[in-house]
Amino acid sequence: QVQLVESGGDLVQPGGSLRLSCAVSTGVFRFSAMGWYRQAPGKQRELVAQITNDSVTNTADSVKGRFTISRDNVQRMVYLQMNSLKPEDTAVYFCNFLPPRQYWGQGTQVTVSS
Repeated sequence: QVQLVESGGDLVQPGGSLRLSCAVSTGVFRFSAMGWYRQAPGKQRELVAQITNDSVTNTADSVKGRFTISRDNVQRMVYLQMNSLKPEDTAVYFCNFLPPRQYWGQGTQVTVSS
């Protein structure tokens, strides 16, 4: 079974930065598009950033210019650099394939608050 292990979430003040990491256990990772998703309390899970197997990226309008997705195909890692964080970025962040597989990791909590 594929394992997705997210880390790096924390409590941060508005305007701060965080870098999230995701370790992916499967070798097909290097052939796969990946995404970072988030789910805020009472809201549906949404895709915030995506990256193709050859590192073409795209981000949602709500985070454009602030979030950057990247990957390391050798280490099987996906990263999300988040800058200029806002309270509305508060959510549990998940990584998954694009489109997402049925299995989700535990996510990592990001809280933006003063």
